[in-house]
Amino acid sequence: MPDNLIQKKGESTWYVRLAVPTDVQKELGCKVRIQSLKTGLRKEAMEARLPILAQWKADIAAARVQVQVAKENWRPELATRSMALHQLVDEELLAAVKLPQSQQKLSVDNASDADIDQFLQGREALIRAARKWEENGPKGIVAQVVAHFDRLPSNMVEAVQASSELVRSIEAQLTAYKYGLTSAEIAEANTLILEPTAYKPRSPITPSRLKAFREFRESRGGTPKHVDQQVSKLERLSEFLKQEALPINFDTIDQWLKSLNRAPKTLSQYLMAGTAFWKWATKYDEGWREEYKDKVNPFTGHELPQGGGAETAGQDREIFTRDDAVKLHGAALKKKDQPLADLILLGWYTGGRIEELCKLTKDSVITVNGIGCLDFPRSKSKASKRVVPIHPSLLPTITRLSEDSTDTFLIPVSSSGPYGKRSHAITKAFGRLKKSLGFSDLHVFHSFRHTVVTELIRADVPDALVKELAGHETGSVTHDVYSKGASAAQKLEAISKLPTLPI
Repeated sequence: MPDNLIQKKGESTWYVRLAVPTDVQKELGCKVRIQSLKTGLRKEAMEARLPILAQWKADIAAARVQVQVAKENWRPELATRSMALHQLVDEELLAAVKLPQSQQKLSVDNASDADIDQFLQGREALIRAARKWEENGPKGIVAQVVAHFDRLPSNMVEAVQASSELVRSIEAQLTAYKYGLTSAEIAEANTLILEPTAYKPRSPITPSRLKAFREFRESRGGTPKHVDQQVSKLERLSEFLKQEALPINFDTIDQWLKSLNRAPKTLSQYLMAGTAFWKWATKYDEGWREEYKDKVNPFTGHELPQGGGAETAGQDREIFTRDDAVKLHGAALKKKDQPLADLILLGWYTGGRIEELCKLTKDSVITVNGIGCLDFPRSKSKASKRVVPIHPSLLPTITRLSEDSTDTFLIPVSSSGPYGKRSHAITKAFGRLKKSLGFSDLHVFHSFRHTVVTELIRADVPDALVKELAGHETGSVTHDVYSKGASAAQKLEAISKLPTLPI
């Protein structure tokens, strides 16, 4: 039945049929799904079956997620029941120990009629419970109970202990059956039954929930980088909840934010990731929806620190001076890292973003009205697509890079990072270099961009032209919409005012 179509005996109507996988039969309440297609024509049935099969398969996929999420709840559930069982057993043992020694025997000779009746009533009650357990659990539980009472020790204390061990064993069996535990998990269940305090609360932001959240975000057009960042932040929260054994609420999130030591803007991104997850879970995750139905979003309403968080939060980046640039360039050459040395020169003479510079190719070197220029492709905004004249002191480097390029790119890199980011490895190399020279965390490659803007302003270059060279919008309709910008000659005159490095 490769096409999932059947006809019942004596009928001409076609039916669509799908066997439900074993792992979700209990969740979906059936082993097979069958639905009439209300047609006797096979061609029509072939088309009519498709949306039904698609929905059934979606139901199976959703059920698998629910089964996995539910399975992750067996530990706290079993630990809670075991704690209650321990309390009950302790009370019974205490009562038994308080009895006179002569009355701690279960034999007819040493026990009163009332004691024997109470014992028999307890036996029958446990057998009745075993029958109910068998209705929705593994078979053979009643036989275990009966066999247990046939071999009870005569001492009452020992009898209570033996009975409690039996009940614990049954609890473990029921849990294993209900959740389909593996042999390793069954062993863990037996441990939790005996030592419920061994259970440590786990984060409700489970791997299966994060997997489902990721798939949802990707299906809604989320970019891989953005989705990865959100999931990474949620994984960090989940680890915090596990380590601190804390529930997820407003106070916990506040405590977590304080532990991150991040800038306010970064903390805001963590809260946005949490809110996105919370909204998804309360709408699409049945278990979460039930557990947190009366709870408010704990990721909203937080007052983030102003300039707090990380040590550098709220502080402006430092610029690189002319001497700093010379020092960095010389150190890169000393390490025999020519690509990094060239990148430093590009940063000093263009103010380009590091990823923009790493993506420049031989085709990016163009001539406009007889002036050599670098054609920056669009990156962050419309204004980022710009043409910047090559500083006279940079021309020899650009010529050499164009001639030596083996892959069209001006700056060769050892490897690309995630999401096709060419600057990934060389960014880290620059970080190590500047750190080895004693520069602070406020000095980053982007500091060259601050330097260029600062130097142009100090050289009395008009504000609109500075923004055009840096790839920033001016905020003026006249410039951003109507103007075609400065001429290549005007821009060359401006860029040439950047100080020349004595190298």
